[in-house]
Amino acid sequence: MLNEIGKQIEQSFAGVSAETGGEYRLKVEADKESVLSILGFLKNHSYDHLALISCVDRIEAGQLELVYLLNSYMESDDRYGEREKGTIILKTTVSREDPEIGTAIHVFQNAEPYERELHEMFGIDFDGHPRQIPLFLEKDYAIPPFRKDFDTRDYVEKELESIPAVED
Repeated sequence: MLNEIGKQIEQSFAGVSAETGGEYRLKVEADKESVLSILGFLKNHSYDHLALISCVDRIEAGQLELVYLLNSYMESDDRYGEREKGTIILKTTVSREDPEIGTAIHVFQNAEPYERELHEMFGIDFDGHPRQIPLFLEKDYAIPPFRKDFDTRDYVEKELESIPAVED
């Protein structure tokens, strides 16, 4: 089943590679311009659950790698078919210098908090996102805190020096 979906994706979208990683996993790599179209294609082919959007800082390559995980919802509790067992991993990269990609909210509404988190923690701008406001942090940082070049020691020294000591 996943081999067939992978072949359809490679035939339908230019510059996309798809390879199976085990019986129930398909990895798709695409450029950022194709991601939203591929997400729509997969949703129309029963991969209708966006389980996660994550990010990996590829600092050496000057890129941030976005990872979208998709599954199918089970059709019923009684039947757990081959389709429901598959996971599709869609990967793309954006530049660390200007990390921008279109929002996936119009394809999957539940992309909203994932994109807010990635905006806050990695500095990725999701074009068209209606609420790119902080989700977790109370203040802005010069370097987003989940990037590899964020200096944790410097941050702790500055923040902890300003906190008064608790006296016994």
